[in-house]
Amino acid sequence: MNDAEQAEVAGSDGNVPDDGGEDTPGEKVPYWLSQVPYALVLSALAAGIVVVAAAYFKRGPAIIAGALLLAATFRLFLPRDWIGLLAVRRRWVDLATLTALAVLLIVLAWVAPQLSS
Repeated sequence: MNDAEQAEVAGSDGNVPDDGGEDTPGEKVPYWLSQVPYALVLSALAAGIVVVAAAYFKRGPAIIAGALLLAATFRLFLPRDWIGLLAVRRRWVDLATLTALAVLLIVLAWVAPQLSS
C-alpha cells in the first residue's frame, strides 16, 4: 500500500488499520481456501452447541471455548489473506474478544453443575 492509499484508508484519527499480517504480492489465496479456518471454527462451535443440547452443560461450553481459542489461534498466526471471515476488527481487538469469551466459558463450564447423570 503506498502513502496515498494509506492516507485515504486512515481514519479521522490518522491511524492506519492493521491488516493483520504482511501481504506478499503473487501469493493470493483462493477464496474458498481462505474460508477453511472459519469453517473449522464454525464446525467446532456447532459441535459444542449439540453437546449442550444433549444436556451436558459442562462439556458443551468447554468445546465452545476450545473453538473460540482455535479462532484466536488462527487470527494470531495466519496472515490476513488466509483468515477470511475471522478477521472482523483489528487483530488485537479480535484476539482480546475471542480470548475473553473463551476464558468466561471455561469458568462457566467449571462452576456449572452437571444436570445429567
